Amino acid sequence: MKKTWIKIVIPVVILGVGFLGMGLLKASAKQDEEKKPLDLRPTVRIKSAEAIDYSVQLDSYGEVRPFESTQISAQVAGEVVSWNEQFVAGGLVRRGEVLFSIEKDQYEAALLQAEANLQLAKAQLIEEQARADVARAETKNMPKNRITDLYLRKPQVLSARANVKSAEAALKIAQRDLDNCDIVAPYDALVVSRDLGKGQYVNKGSQVAEIYNVEVAEVTFPIAGFDSAFLPDNLSQHPAVIAVKGNKRIQRNGLITRDLGIVDKATRMSQLVAQIKDPYGIHSNAPALKFGSYVEVSFTGKTLHNVFRLPQELVTQHKVWVVNSEQALESKQVEVAREDDTYFLVSAGLVNDDRIVLTLPEYPQNGLKVKLAGQKSSPATSVTDDQATIVAKASK
Repeated sequence: MKKTWIKIVIPVVILGVGFLGMGLLKASAKQDEEKKPLDLRPTVRIKSAEAIDYSVQLDSYGEVRPFESTQISAQVAGEVVSWNEQFVAGGLVRRGEVLFSIEKDQYEAALLQAEANLQLAKAQLIEEQARADVARAETKNMPKNRITDLYLRKPQVLSARANVKSAEAALKIAQRDLDNCDIVAPYDALVVSRDLGKGQYVNKGSQVAEIYNVEVAEVTFPIAGFDSAFLPDNLSQHPAVIAVKGNKRIQRNGLITRDLGIVDKATRMSQLVAQIKDPYGIHSNAPALKFGSYVEVSFTGKTLHNVFRLPQELVTQHKVWVVNSEQALESKQVEVAREDDTYFLVSAGLVNDDRIVLTLPEYPQNGLKVKLAGQKSSPATSVTDDQATIVAKASK
């Protein structure tokens, strides 16, 4: 009987202890839940806004062209007796080098004849001056009414002097013609074409070649209207970088020299001109920037002061989201001064140390409480029932 009673009591005690333990656990869990409210605030990452001075980089494209080109013509007629080895299409010649020569015999003879005529004219002038001196001496004892300019041989002296000047002019022309038998390069040049050969007779004024100036090259490039506001105040001699993109990048330094002063009717763009010295690298080891190359022209424009450079995805309809002092989302209206690659340059609407939101919740709203990435939740910062309602509405 006693054993039977024990068998009944022990299971009852065990069950009672179990129920008591479960009750204690539930009470403890309930107390823990009451102590730690649920934090439903979305987590965002932020970055402090920092104003900077930003120099605008302007880019455009254009074609490399010669600063000047010249049609080479013979200034005297005659037979070609020699020409420069570099005086071929694609050849490079230096300033002052002889391109080709014309037979000089007749021009040397003409120079000798001009020199002889000058000496003869000078001799005649001396003779007339001597006769004039004799006539002047004879007039000392003559009545004044008999003394005339003709008697003093003044016309004869003037005529002799005129003959001297005429002979001097003829001598200069003869010397020039002789010098022009050697046709020289007026500048460092690239020979584009040549149409003559040794033994060929050329006429005066006939075009025989075309050359391009390689001392200076030019690139004319357009500037869009929205970029014009960011051009530097003084464009003259403003540095620029001229580059050819491709498998082998070529980059040269140049200077912007002028604005063409017109706006293209079709594109409404202004036209600027940049120059590159020694484009073919004749006087340096710089890589050749050949005429006809399509190049990119880059240069620094105006400097924007106190602007904020933000990734474009952070600016939506001219608004930027920030976290205010109450740890809540707030949208700020901003002014975008310029688009720069994948960034916007914001000139107004933000201040230094604004906490810009980098990762927005799915449905952001003004006043929505948020938690900063890396920030630990605490009872002081836990959400209330009202905040939980806002979060629930935002997530719907």
